[in-house]
Amino acid sequence: MSSIIEGYNYDIFISYRQKDNKHDGWVTEFVENLKGELESTFKEDISIYFDENPHDGLLETDSVDKSLQDKLKCLIFIPIISQTYCDSKSFAWQHEFCAFNKLSKEDQFGRDIKLVRGNVTSRILPIKIHDLDPEDKTLLETELGGVLRCIEFIYKSAGVNRPLRANEDHPHNNLNKTYYRDQINKVANAVKEIIAALKKQSQHSEVVSKQEFEAKPVIQKDLRTKIITGSLTLLVLIVLGYFFLPKLLKSTDKLDKSVAVLPFTNLSNDPEQEYFSDGMVDAILDHLFKIGELKVIARTSSMRYKNTKLTLKEIAHELDVSALLEGSVQKSGNKVRITTQLIDPKTGFHLWSETFDRDLSDVFSIQSEVAQNVAKGLKATLTAKETSMIQNALDTTNQMAYDFYLKGKDYFSRFENLLALEMYSKAIEKDSLFTAAYAQRAKTHLYIFWNKDQGWEGHDLLGKEDIKKGLKLNPESSEIRFAEAVAYYMLDRDYDKSLKILTELKAVAPNMADLYAYTSYVLRRQGKHEESISELKKGIQLDPFNANYIDNLLFTYQLLHQYDNQIKWARQGLSLIPDYKDFNRHIFGAYLDNTGDLEISLKESKLKEEDIGYGTYYYTQPKEVNQYGIYYLTRQYDKLIEFMSKDTLTETEQTTYHPKTYELALIYYLNGNSSLSKIYADSAITQLKREINENPNDDRLFATLGKCYAFSGNDKEAIACGKKAVDLKPIKLDAYQGVAKEQDLMEIYIFIGKYNDALDKIEFLLSVPSWLSIGKLKIDPVFDNLRSLPRFQKIIENEHREIL
Repeated sequence: MSSIIEGYNYDIFISYRQKDNKHDGWVTEFVENLKGELESTFKEDISIYFDENPHDGLLETDSVDKSLQDKLKCLIFIPIISQTYCDSKSFAWQHEFCAFNKLSKEDQFGRDIKLVRGNVTSRILPIKIHDLDPEDKTLLETELGGVLRCIEFIYKSAGVNRPLRANEDHPHNNLNKTYYRDQINKVANAVKEIIAALKKQSQHSEVVSKQEFEAKPVIQKDLRTKIITGSLTLLVLIVLGYFFLPKLLKSTDKLDKSVAVLPFTNLSNDPEQEYFSDGMVDAILDHLFKIGELKVIARTSSMRYKNTKLTLKEIAHELDVSALLEGSVQKSGNKVRITTQLIDPKTGFHLWSETFDRDLSDVFSIQSEVAQNVAKGLKATLTAKETSMIQNALDTTNQMAYDFYLKGKDYFSRFENLLALEMYSKAIEKDSLFTAAYAQRAKTHLYIFWNKDQGWEGHDLLGKEDIKKGLKLNPESSEIRFAEAVAYYMLDRDYDKSLKILTELKAVAPNMADLYAYTSYVLRRQGKHEESISELKKGIQLDPFNANYIDNLLFTYQLLHQYDNQIKWARQGLSLIPDYKDFNRHIFGAYLDNTGDLEISLKESKLKEEDIGYGTYYYTQPKEVNQYGIYYLTRQYDKLIEFMSKDTLTETEQTTYHPKTYELALIYYLNGNSSLSKIYADSAITQLKREINENPNDDRLFATLGKCYAFSGNDKEAIACGKKAVDLKPIKLDAYQGVAKEQDLMEIYIFIGKYNDALDKIEFLLSVPSWLSIGKLKIDPVFDNLRSLPRFQKIIENEHREIL
């Protein structure tokens, strides 16, 4: 049967793997249902090619049926995308999918066509019957040259990933909420739209052709008149072209102005000079961040290509940029040679290149020149303000101070904060007016205090002092103002002031990813979760390989109980950074929060039992020793006690506000040994009270102290400390951590036997963005004393589960 458009053998070609039809004939059933739907959609008959016994597994050296080429001469190609379809050695992939993709680009219509309603679509119409592994999705999108868009026939429930059937036994249990008949109808409607567009394009071509061949002969005029008329017409066209054609081209030529600065090669004989070449990249990036017409990839993502074997084209594809800046640095004494090339990765051509042989004292002007030439090479227009900022970016001319400053940034990027502080201090010794050095030293102090690193006490005050000095030196400095915004966020919890500064800085440096990330963190604290997600996604666009950004996005989705998004982004993170296990832990946590099923959560996350993690936030904490998590969830208290008795906890795990003595008090409480629980709780109380004397406003200390009082039998003090923690960090002032304090108070109520108060808190926490979930209620031992209560059982039964 031929196609409804002349020159084509079929309207639709169905491509699939035989494996997906062997078991229950799913593809055969799909084809029959589609035929029926098409009959009620089209006036004319639509032809479908579907080989019920296709060849499979052929290699490139095998013989291929030549007739297949004729059968592929079709209007629409429908591949059945499954877990087995994306096999580059299979017959369906090589000789059907890839073959049609190539043929369709070369025929009269092209692969991508414009629909009657104006949108553009592809003549490849994928039907997806399984959720795909990241590598399979990448293979498809690489072949298609864009994002994979499918009509999905997937039945999804906990631990299930199978094709949607025409007649489901329990259709309402499908978490995707799709119905087979609706999806078939979507396919038929999509086919109708594509064929309508192809018919319109075909008819238009026929009309033009007929007009060309049936044009009436023109009566011949005087040859001289024709020559004169033709010459005048040509002259007018030349004049019009000269004046107007450049403008037309300029208005339609929208160049993609995106760039990544790759790590510069250190050509110095001394490998210790690596910090200097990396510092040149940082400085150039700082300049480029200020150019509004550009999209600039951040350091975290571009530096991962140091010593890479990937081609420039592959790097550009991964980072989604149109240009790459690469270079080399050779430093010798007071001389430096910096070579740079701005490259179009598609062609390999240089958009701009230059070698600078200068004194070290002139290195600042080199950085400025490179940034301006990158903008010029990408045809980005710099405003007068942007030019001024780039030319006057760094407020020191002291080369020794700048050298220490670069060393400090290098140590800071490797989380060696104490060494970073030492280098920034030396930079300030060499130049006491170096505002950027004060800014970086201030941020380092703030991070040490925030992360409670060793010796963290007092670093908050030191950070504030550096900010005060920097603002006095140069109140317009972007670096010191960013440090000020971080201080308002981390120390003062004045989120409005922090947000105001960050908004102003984004106008100055619109390509600086950190500004969007911190804006996101502030908005999350304010309870503006959707805005927070939007800002963080902007940061991820500029720094796609920043695991910390993706991690924070996952935490926000977890807080909102949007487990489907948490899983989707965790898997996307794994496709970018496969060795970052916290993404697996997020997948584990999302399934556990949603189902409370340990087996399903382990299977879906591909984690081993020993990889789960440790403590209350057992599925998000990367730890060297992780047995605690599985022992805790499976109530193996003897093993927990043995584990905690060993000196195996890392320094980070033995936090002042969550000491080992508290953990042991909790374990003995859960195990029913109240006397030993009280002994360890009393020990923890002594330690925590000492910490509170030094840090009287630390909500975390009061929360843990309240639980220890509960284990010790002092109910009144337990509730008072729990409420004190809530007062110090209420949800209305901190929507991110405030709910954790409410959850701590809920646990205190459980530990002292005030179950109705605990249930009130549970119902409240489930009604707002919080860390509490139905899965935790089902599996966490903390709730064991509530399990027999009808009210608790009703909460679990009635609570809506998030779609996975």
